[in-house]
Amino acid sequence: MRTVIHSMSVSLDGYVSGPDGTFDWSAPDTELHQFHNDRTRGLVTQLCGRRLYETMRYWDGDDDARDAVADDFAELWRPIPKIVFSSTLTNDQLGPNARLATASPADEIRAIEDGRVGVGGPTLAGELTAHGLIDEYHVFVIPVIVGGGTPYLSPGAPFTKLELVDQRSFAQGVTHLRYHRVN
Repeated sequence: MRTVIHSMSVSLDGYVSGPDGTFDWSAPDTELHQFHNDRTRGLVTQLCGRRLYETMRYWDGDDDARDAVADDFAELWRPIPKIVFSSTLTNDQLGPNARLATASPADEIRAIEDGRVGVGGPTLAGELTAHGLIDEYHVFVIPVIVGGGTPYLSPGAPFTKLELVDQRSFAQGVTHLRYHRVN
């Protein structure tokens, strides 16, 4: 059985990046990073929009300044197959275990028959929401107000009923909310 999970950090006012495109305010502390590591274990595929993919390319390389938790995440992230949705990147610009999408987001998801699939990027998630293909929404609410920017989901997502199935607070003030789509 396939489970599709959209997961991103958001400001209290609902943005994944601020008006200037920055999101440094969402950097996790060690406790939250470990939680992300644990959620990443077992992903069979990650679908990414271009901006998120370019941000995550950092984890393909080595960095002597990383602590043990960050090193663990890099080791988890590298082998996950990634499907990138971009009209500006080419396959030769992608890192290991990444390829450009060859079909629509909905068709790429439907081709994955089993396992946990991550989805990152508000435009991509909005399109998959429109097709009813996201099973879980993970929202990491960061205690900041940025006043505008890129919303968690692109505008125009259809009405979708959700059920809160888990929540957790972290020492740095972040709250994780996990919702299932109600069929």
